[in-house]
Amino acid sequence: METEIPALLRAREMVAPERFTFHSSRMRMKHVTKEELAAMDADSDRCALELSDARVDVMGYACLVAIMAMGLGYHCQSQVRLHGITVTNGNPAPVVTSAGALVEGLKAIGAKRIALVAPYMKPLTELVVSYIRNEEIEVADWRALEIPDNLAVAAHDPLNLPEIVKGMRTDDVDAVVLSACVQMPSLPAVSMAEAIAGKPVLTAAIATTWQMLRALDLNTRVPGGGTLLSGAY
Repeated sequence: METEIPALLRAREMVAPERFTFHSSRMRMKHVTKEELAAMDADSDRCALELSDARVDVMGYACLVAIMAMGLGYHCQSQVRLHGITVTNGNPAPVVTSAGALVEGLKAIGAKRIALVAPYMKPLTELVVSYIRNEEIEVADWRALEIPDNLAVAAHDPLNLPEIVKGMRTDDVDAVVLSACVQMPSLPAVSMAEAIAGKPVLTAAIATTWQMLRALDLNTRVPGGGTLLSGAY
């Protein structure tokens, strides 16, 4: 969230007139477990309140699996609740979630069947797969990298991802989710993965950027952002 989304917005500034500032408030988590994710989500109200003090124009809830671990369709509830906090604070701002953005981004490009890579342990990855399937998108193949430590997720080399995609079944899918996590870097590998799979490749960070731009009613063309950020959606 704090590296790839600003990088995408900087890339957009090369082709469009708008300029952006980036503000963040952190929910604590060290180990990617369901218990810590639930505690993290409970802290999201505080973060929304803090950020609304800055009168931001849009907010993004950055942890995809924290939302998905709270139950099917939870991104809708979270967005409404957090937006309500900004309204009560006198600085209303639209709220998007990486979970909701990924689902909506896949639907926008017409993807009904996908392959997915996630850094989580297998039980949490299965939870993510079930959440996406509940949104009427089939997950035909998936890989769990099983990295339990949150800082280790951030340190994962994105250039490992194209080789992982090579070993997946992508011939019968409509798109590849290269990183179902805004913590795992993937941006440098997107174009390589698209060349390998011959399919649109998107990530949680790309989808979050796309939905933020839409919430701001701005053009969604971002160089290096893959198919979803081509400006066509």
